[in-house]
Amino acid sequence: MASIAVYSVKGGVGKTTLAVNLAWCAASISRRKTLLWDLDAANGSGFLLGIDPKKKRSADSMFADGSDPERLIQPTAYTGLDLLPADESIRAIDRQLDRIGKKKRLAKLTAHLGKNYDRIIFDCPPVLNELSAQIIRAANLVIVPLPPSPLSARAFDVVVDEVRGSGKGHPPILPVLNMLDLRRTLHRQAREANPTWPAIPLASAVEQCAVERRPVGAFAPRSPASRAIAQLWTAIERKLST
Repeated sequence: MASIAVYSVKGGVGKTTLAVNLAWCAASISRRKTLLWDLDAANGSGFLLGIDPKKKRSADSMFADGSDPERLIQPTAYTGLDLLPADESIRAIDRQLDRIGKKKRLAKLTAHLGKNYDRIIFDCPPVLNELSAQIIRAANLVIVPLPPSPLSARAFDVVVDEVRGSGKGHPPILPVLNMLDLRRTLHRQAREANPTWPAIPLASAVEQCAVERRPVGAFAPRSPASRAIAQLWTAIERKLST
């Protein structure tokens, strides 16, 4: 099992859309049994997959009382892809983690879930707190989506500092130029400065994910965006194997 965090301290960078599409690639292209774990209270991953959270139990219950997280998992419309959805209760999870004082609670939950999954992908909230620290401890790889802008570059530096600050065994970081539009000077300059970074183009197909409530590979498999995301997933698998 390998766990992958899609993380940024800046909102509006396409994090959730990327997490959903990478999870779809893991299940549909690599045929990996995959769990997409939504840790953002907005439940964006569930929305993009056409899934609403169950109301019987809140998403924070697995942290609060040690309940089995598998009871919260919901299947998706895609073979091999399940969702551990978020809800409003996640907003208070940082305080809860501080209160229980277990620094590796999320890592232990991940290891438990990893008995049934080959890949676990975290859709992370744009925060810098105890939850983000626990996500980094649990991850084998951190993916950082970066729309080409000075603010995104600054946010990337913050993520790098946080990940490296977690200790010698910190996970590797893979920056991804996201929503790249080479017609724009700033975007071209960002691409020229980082030619080896994976890149996802600015594309209407990606924007349509929120309308279709499906991953782009499921409804536009031949689009440039779908091919770029698949290439990114190949790079991720290669990174995990080294």
